[in-house]
Amino acid sequence: MAEDEHALPGIDIRRPNMARMYNYALGGKDNFASDREAVQNLFRLAPENAYVPKANRQFLGTAVRFAAEQGIAQFLDLGAGLPSQGSTHEVARLVQPDARVVYVDSDPVVLAHARALLVGNDSGLAVIDEDIRDTGRILEHPQTRRLIDFSQPAAVLFVAVLHGIPDSDDPAGIVANYVQRLAPGSFVILSHLTREGHPADIVAKKEEVFAKSPTPMKYRSRDEILRFFGGLDLVEPGLTTVTRWREEPSDAQFDAAGSWTLAGVGRKN
Repeated sequence: MAEDEHALPGIDIRRPNMARMYNYALGGKDNFASDREAVQNLFRLAPENAYVPKANRQFLGTAVRFAAEQGIAQFLDLGAGLPSQGSTHEVARLVQPDARVVYVDSDPVVLAHARALLVGNDSGLAVIDEDIRDTGRILEHPQTRRLIDFSQPAAVLFVAVLHGIPDSDDPAGIVANYVQRLAPGSFVILSHLTREGHPADIVAKKEEVFAKSPTPMKYRSRDEILRFFGGLDLVEPGLTTVTRWREEPSDAQFDAAGSWTLAGVGRKN
């Protein structure tokens, strides 16, 4: 996206944006110079950072496919981000052709692209403009109520989103609010940046890069991330790196990238 192109009203192209940074790292074009500079700064801190978004995207696909194979045909994708190849509905419908998906985000860039590229005339998809912290508004939203029957098993996705929520907002409590509404047999699909096993100075420098965006990121420990699965049974292989959740790493650098993100799938019984 060239700098002389018109941004949506209210969009500050001078500040990096997490969704656009993610888009650039995945090879997309919906980003600005500030986003590219921020991503390049992350790449300079550690070469494997170039593969972190791709590793996370692989987990999303693997986990959604797993849930669909367990009979799940309705998905709530929280903090969905900019559309890219292998979106939740595309993966789910390879197994469950009639799968329904509600995408949730509050970023105006994400919303504009998602509504244009994802929904169209597809009655089984919806994009809603809400902050994932506002559980009640999302669960009672007319589009959510239209597409998701919470008396039946569903899957809720928190993929690469909770590290943008500070401890003061009680991210574990937010997850629990969604879990409370889910029927037995439902799944929570979750990935989160981690500081576990990484030099503290590199983690601090990464957090400094994200601090310049509207969405600061917090790298959490394994124990902190495990708290998000309270009341759920972790399916095998439990909480592990994104590249090792029911996948074999394709190469050493990709596996190193995966070590920056822990992921798991919890089942409600």
